Amino acid sequence: MSALPAARAAHAAPGATPAPAGTPATPGTSATPGASAAPGASATPVTPVTPVTPTRQIRAAHTGTTVTVYQAYSPALGLPAARDGRFPPAWKRERMTWIKPSFLWMMYRCGWATKAGQETVLAVEITRAGFDRALAGACLSHYAPRVHADRDAWKESVRGTYARVQWDPERDPHLNPLPYRSLQLGLSGPLSRAYADEWTLSIRDVTPLVREIHGLLRSGDTGAARALLPVETPYPAGPLPHLGA
Repeated sequence: MSALPAARAAHAAPGATPAPAGTPATPGTSATPGASAAPGASATPVTPVTPVTPTRQIRAAHTGTTVTVYQAYSPALGLPAARDGRFPPAWKRERMTWIKPSFLWMMYRCGWATKAGQETVLAVEITRAGFDRALAGACLSHYAPRVHADRDAWKESVRGTYARVQWDPERDPHLNPLPYRSLQLGLSGPLSRAYADEWTLSIRDVTPLVREIHGLLRSGDTGAARALLPVETPYPAGPLPHLGA
């Protein structure tokens, strides 16, 4: 989705939660255009506008040329990848691999690096050009009536691409589901190989950070844990109608 601020209810993207009724059109103005307070009367309180997070939006740590995604592996594979800054030959380039721009969704998936085979969490910085290429040619991993003409059309799109997208509920620091969704991008065949050998610019082992944040949460210090989370902002992918976003 676009990095531009979310529109209000009258112009909200499909699937967005509308702003509460009566929210003023412009922050800092009265709800009644042209109305002015009587002499000596106190000003009418103004309800602040709360930004609305679209139901399907890509949020990520990104620069003008890169985007960071997360994956979790066993130490036997993750540690050499982080050490060398590239995926080792043992990384299977022919199988589908799923990348996640959301740090907290990755934490939900790997259980804060406690699940077997997912004890090493990697932050993989890749080119935006590669990421955008995959998004442009991707299809949803499931049939969606609002996106596909029929099931046959969806099956045809699946056969014609090497990228899949799933929108899964985003998570808060305690891994509770939120009312909006986060992107998972699956890459296979030539796109999986391109991800590993062309798009990847750096690989960092962020497992120590994961354990530090998890420890703070377990001790009840949610504020300190939040302060350590990677900063993720809306990714300027533009409208993605073929992905329901």
